[in-house]
Amino acid sequence: MNNFEYAQAPESTAIVDIKSEYGLFINGKFVAPKSGKRFETINPATQEVLAKVAYANELDVNLAVSAARNAFTKTWSKMPAAERGKYLFRIARILQERAREFAILETLDNGKPIRESRDTDIPLAAAHFFYHAGWADKLEHAGVGNNPKPYGVAGQIIPWNFPMLMLAWKIAPALATGNTVVLKPAETTPLTALLFAEVCQQADLPAGVVNIVTGDGTTGSFIVNHPGIDKIAFTGSTGVGKAIAKAVAGTKKSVTLELGGKAANIVYEDAPIDEAVEGIVNGIFFNQGHVCCAGSRLLVQENIQDELIEKLKRRMSLIRVGNPLDKNTDLGAINSASQLARIKEIADSGDLEGAQRWSPACNLPTKGFWYPPTIFTGVSQSHRVAKEEIFGPVLSVLTFRTPAEAIEKANNTQYGLSAGVWTDKGSKILWTAQRLRAGVIWANTFNKFDPTSPFGGYKESGWGREGGRHGLAGYLKAGN
Repeated sequence: MNNFEYAQAPESTAIVDIKSEYGLFINGKFVAPKSGKRFETINPATQEVLAKVAYANELDVNLAVSAARNAFTKTWSKMPAAERGKYLFRIARILQERAREFAILETLDNGKPIRESRDTDIPLAAAHFFYHAGWADKLEHAGVGNNPKPYGVAGQIIPWNFPMLMLAWKIAPALATGNTVVLKPAETTPLTALLFAEVCQQADLPAGVVNIVTGDGTTGSFIVNHPGIDKIAFTGSTGVGKAIAKAVAGTKKSVTLELGGKAANIVYEDAPIDEAVEGIVNGIFFNQGHVCCAGSRLLVQENIQDELIEKLKRRMSLIRVGNPLDKNTDLGAINSASQLARIKEIADSGDLEGAQRWSPACNLPTKGFWYPPTIFTGVSQSHRVAKEEIFGPVLSVLTFRTPAEAIEKANNTQYGLSAGVWTDKGSKILWTAQRLRAGVIWANTFNKFDPTSPFGGYKESGWGREGGRHGLAGYLKAGN
C-alpha cells in the first residue's frame, strides 16, 4: 500500500473574537487591574501575540475575595440547592452551544491539536458541569454526613495543559456544593477562562460567585495566603504543590492538590500488541505529552520487546506534527519556550546517560515551539528520563521478566498518579491493579476520563480526589 499525504484541513478562526486587551473578572464585571500592568499571551505554534491580559496584584485579589465572600454570604449559600443546580445546567448548555468557539480559542492559546480541543477538552468540560449540576440537591449522599456544608470561598489555581477542562474540574464541584470561587488560570493560557467569564454573564450567574484573576505565580501566592480563602484547590507541579502545603500549614484552610506523575504503562507478553501500541501512543503523545498522568514509562515484558518496539516505531512514523488548527494534526506545539527548554534538557540527559534515542523523520515548523515524538530504549531506572516528569512527547522504555519485577519497577517512583496494564487475562489485570500504588489504573486503554470517576494520586502526586462523588468531599465539611 502506497503512503499518502492528507490534504490540509485548517479550522477557521472566524468564530473567535479575541480582544486586544482583557481585564479581570471580579464581581460579575470585567475591570482594569489596579496597577494597570498587563502581560502578553501568545500562540505557541506561531509566537504571534494574541492579546494583552491584566496582571492581578494583591489589591485585585483582595477585591476578588471580598466579592466572593459577599456572594457566598448573601446569595449563593442561601439559594436553594436545586436553584444552584439550574445555573450549572445553564452553564453546561452554553458551553455546548459555544463549543467550537472554545475549542478554537483553546488551540490558539495552548498549542494542542484542534481535534483534541474539539473532541475531548470542551465536551468533557461541559460534561463536568452537567454531572455536578445533578449533585447540587443531593449532597447528603456525598458521604460527608446528612447535612454537609460548603467551606465558603475557594481559591483555585489551574495549569496550562488543559486550561478549560481543569477550570471545569475546579469550578463545577465548587459551585454545586455551594462555595464561591476565585480562580487563577495559568499565565500562558488565560483566554478560555476569560471567555468562560462571559459564559457566567450569559448564564446570569449572580455577581461574585465566580471571579477570575489573571497573573503569574505571584498572583497565585496572594490567593493561597489570603486569610479570606477557606479552601485551596491546585493542579500543577509537585514543587509548587509542596510550597502551597507549607503555606497553608497551621491555617484552617482545606487543600486539594493534584500534582505530577511518571506513570508506568505495563505491557505483558499476552497483551494484544497492536491495541497496546495505540494505547502507548495515546498515553504519551496525546496533548504533546503535557499530561500529568501520561504513560511516560513503558514497561515491556522482555520477550516481546523487539516486536512491540518495531510496531511502535512504525506507528510513530505516522504521527502528523504541525499546525494545531489543522484537523489532521496529531501532535501540536509545545506550550512555551521554557517548557521546550525543559524537555530538551532532560531528553539530552538521556543521551549522556547512555540510552538510545529514536524519533521518526518529521519536518518541524520554523516558528513556534516544537518537539518531535521521541522514545528512549536501553533505559535504566536511574536515568533522569525514567525518574523525572518531562511533561513532553518523550517515552522511556524499560523491560521486565516477571510480573513481580514489573510491579517493583512501576512503583519505584516518587509519584503515584496513574498507571496502565495491558493483558488478555482479567485475573492478571486485577492482580496487577491491586499491587500498583497509583490513584488511577487503566486496563487495556489509557487516558480515558469521565466526570463520574474520581481522579487523584498517592505520594508526591497530591492529596484528595477530583471528579465523582469522592471529588465533592473536597468542597464539603460535615454539618451540625
